[in-house]
Amino acid sequence: MVHYAGFWRRVLASLIDSLLFALIAGFIHFMFFGNQNIQVLPVDGSSALSFQFISTSNLTEQIIIILVTVFMWIKFLGTPGKIILGCHVLDEKTRQAMSVGQAVLRYVSYFVSILPMCLGIFWIAWDRKKQGFHDKIAGTVVVVESSSDAPDKNDESQKSLQQLMAELR
Repeated sequence: MVHYAGFWRRVLASLIDSLLFALIAGFIHFMFFGNQNIQVLPVDGSSALSFQFISTSNLTEQIIIILVTVFMWIKFLGTPGKIILGCHVLDEKTRQAMSVGQAVLRYVSYFVSILPMCLGIFWIAWDRKKQGFHDKIAGTVVVVESSSDAPDKNDESQKSLQQLMAELR
């Protein structure tokens, strides 16, 4: 039985990835550019902890992150967050590693998922296969590796939205 990775597991994986990629991007920036061209600006002016980096090297860092992400999807079936949480990003039909074209399409399709008020991301919570718009466009699924084929009563991917909402109350 296939266990699809649910919304909250994928959110946690994304948070882990964001933290790791921010640390790596910061390290790369510091190694190549030092502390030049960085301005730390308050996002809302209310907190010194809320800030953003403005950098002329940002494009280079973003390209590196895109390449690393696509490489990891193809080679390791997921980014660090998904690997840590036991998830694999696979071709929907073959359940094998996705192709380079699928990986690039999946990355670009994140913009489609985000644009309509993140509806394509939230769609993961309602979809039977737990696919966001980016997964549907690229023909991919995110599955949880399982040591047995016995259904897990706590597997969030097998629960309806009503069951998940009842657990939150």
